Amino acid sequence: MTISPLSRAAAAEFAPEVTYLNTSSWGLLPRRTIAAVKALADENAVGRRIGAGSFDAVEAARAGFARLAGVRPDRVATGSSVTVHVGLIAASLPAGAEVLAPEGEFTSVVSPFALRGDLRMRYVPLAELADAVRPTTALVAFSSVQSADGRVADLSAVRAAAAAHGARTLLDATQSAGWFPLDAGAYDYTVTGGFKFLLCPRGTSFLTVTEEVQETLPKLFAGWVAAGAPWTGNYGPLEHLAPGARGFDEPPAFLSYHGAEHSLALLGEIGTDALYAHATSLAARLRAGLVERGYEVVPGESAIVSVPGLEGRRPELAEAGIAVSAPAGNLRISCHLYNTEADVDRVLEVLGHREPRPSA
Repeated sequence: MTISPLSRAAAAEFAPEVTYLNTSSWGLLPRRTIAAVKALADENAVGRRIGAGSFDAVEAARAGFARLAGVRPDRVATGSSVTVHVGLIAASLPAGAEVLAPEGEFTSVVSPFALRGDLRMRYVPLAELADAVRPTTALVAFSSVQSADGRVADLSAVRAAAAAHGARTLLDATQSAGWFPLDAGAYDYTVTGGFKFLLCPRGTSFLTVTEEVQETLPKLFAGWVAAGAPWTGNYGPLEHLAPGARGFDEPPAFLSYHGAEHSLALLGEIGTDALYAHATSLAARLRAGLVERGYEVVPGESAIVSVPGLEGRRPELAEAGIAVSAPAGNLRISCHLYNTEADVDRVLEVLGHREPRPSA
């Protein structure tokens, strides 16, 4: 019997002690990633590592993300959090600019704009986002996959509407990159946290910027790393930023990026098409099983399955050794490369059939 690269990777790199279906909160670290982090920590402990880490690892992580995102590495800035990237974009807008976002969008995507106090925020249901773009819209800020319930945005419709009205686009791919195909070059900006479906340690994030809008971003975080070549911009004011998106790099958390290099390489070896097919097929099996048992689920083809109003069952699932999450009143179950049909069936077994509602 032929074993797929995905199945081989899952067996070689992961050994969860629970039925882990909570990648929407954080992804499991591959063995190769853990080994890289431990090796650097050991070197730091005994003084063998000059500079506390290697920029080669940062560049490898940048290149690994760029391959998954479909852009050149010079279009990718590395950082520590989505919030910082979005804050930079928020600072680039003129006072009075209109920002359009879905209702219930993740706070890191909207708060840097909303808390400025001098921008016009407008929120609409996710399904109406494309139709809500208008000539006065400066930016559409949204996630490809919603954190609260896993709904997938109509990406092509939003892009087309934004282009028709001259609005820029900011896409948060944190809940999708790693299982959902990402064409970062189709958006003015993308932001992605690395610690979920990209399976990176916390402290890794990626910003992509088109060449057209690079000059519009303010130089707010112009630290020594923004000079480009390592260790060349440590003293005095920088004369200029590194070319491309590298000029928006943050000083790296070396332990995190030494691990990220290997997590992203693993996902690149498997390929997004295989990751998408695997995760969505498991989610479809789970969704169908829940419906058969009388539960109302959020429809769609996402790798994230949500059951509204069922958040109270999370402790019971945890007691049974099943890790899920419960944001915004939903029971949220997310599938990734290390999950199997047995994991899905275990959830269905524990949840059982929904008890009929009492008649009025």
